[in-house]
Amino acid sequence: MATLRTLLSAPVLDLANEVLTTVPLRLRQRVQAFQSLPYIVGTNPFVGRTLEAFTRSADALDALAANGPVKTPEQNAALAQTLQRLVHAHANDVPTLAKGFHQCVKYMTPEEIKLFLDSAIRSRIAVRLFCEQHIAVSQAVQHPDEPHSVVDMTCSPADMVRSCTSFVSEMCDATVGASPACILDGDVDATFACVLLKNSYRASVEHHARTHAAGPIPPVTVTISRPSPMADNSEPTHVGLRIRDEGGGVAPADLDRIFSYAFTTAGRTSTTESDSDDEGGPYAAQHVGGMAAMGDQNETGGGAGSGNVFGEIAGKGMQVGVGTLAGLGYGLPLARLYANFFGGSLELKSLHGHGVDVFLKLRNLHPEVGDIDI
Repeated sequence: MATLRTLLSAPVLDLANEVLTTVPLRLRQRVQAFQSLPYIVGTNPFVGRTLEAFTRSADALDALAANGPVKTPEQNAALAQTLQRLVHAHANDVPTLAKGFHQCVKYMTPEEIKLFLDSAIRSRIAVRLFCEQHIAVSQAVQHPDEPHSVVDMTCSPADMVRSCTSFVSEMCDATVGASPACILDGDVDATFACVLLKNSYRASVEHHARTHAAGPIPPVTVTISRPSPMADNSEPTHVGLRIRDEGGGVAPADLDRIFSYAFTTAGRTSTTESDSDDEGGPYAAQHVGGMAAMGDQNETGGGAGSGNVFGEIAGKGMQVGVGTLAGLGYGLPLARLYANFFGGSLELKSLHGHGVDVFLKLRNLHPEVGDIDI
């Protein structure tokens, strides 16, 4: 099995041949997995469309592999162009699959859906790593001033949080006229080699509109924690983030389901949610995102929490890599899967009626820390 360290350190032609060997194999494995689905699921148009895309991509790479190993810059350039087309062609695989399995939920158990999608998305992450790393390295050969890796060795969690909060705040203010402040504290200067905010923003606005509409919206607090340096002054292994909101929390009945792909509050109206504790409270819809979770409020006018801000955020802010995920219940499962894939973790602690703390541990991908199988 390939590792992240070998992927990041391989010379361009060695990487090209590794990609040409590994990526078609993984695509064929996905094709076999799709073909093993129950017949009625496989005939779903969204599932079938994704299967066809995997088959076409595997065929295109097999055609290049038939010409033998990559030995020249020209052959490498042709492979990089093919990989760019592949990445573009599969940009919306996750939302397409989400729609398909949303329609087929009665034909598979939640456990079966989770096993299939977890495997498919892990494979997708690995394939994108191979493809985008080779594209970056190939571009760096021609343009040395460009980044030569998809891994940012000095990624700043604080900068990422500021960027996300700026976008989400602007969308909230422009659409519903209000947004919570974001307090950033802790080790804001930490760096490491390496969706949740939208959840907290929405929960805070909705819960506040129902309970304390006249007062200020409570802030969302993001705390960054970097472990103390090791005794040998080596790189710390992880960076931790806590995202805290006062958005009402998650109902106890929903806690076991919030990380399930099959669980979504899409279609529940705000009236239904506020009238019944069993609906999970405002935060139950957080991993759903978008107006699908808000019923018909955008058609009827609604109040402070009923604008289409979250549909726009899901539509515009999540199109890179995973596509639009509005109303399909994939936000939290995907976030945890991505964290786990790179050696981190994501945990959610709820105080029903008050709010939620999300603890995100991100693995430092610096070579000194260790390696990760991909």
